[in-house]
Amino acid sequence: MKIAIASLGRDSNSEVSPQAGRAPYYLIFENDELVETWKNVFSVGGGGVSLAVTKIMADKNVEKIISSNFGEKMKDALSAKGIDFEEKSGIIKDILSQ
Repeated sequence: MKIAIASLGRDSNSEVSPQAGRAPYYLIFENDELVETWKNVFSVGGGGVSLAVTKIMADKNVEKIISSNFGEKMKDALSAKGIDFEEKSGIIKDILSQ
């Protein structure tokens, strides 16, 4: 399963971002192995962030996204693309070990 975790930093020692759409980074894991660190170019700027991030994650074949918080627009966009989401907080490596 390919999972993306909204992150405040570039590695699994980082905290989960409190915002899904505006997370500075997304760490993408496949079979519990970090395969990509994506710098979220949409973390600052105007509207439409939820749709843009969701499209990128769908293009990367992500099946689930984890963040501390998802706004309603992000939840709707993810559901429309068939991407699961889960709200969790803490250190990413700790979440992966659960």
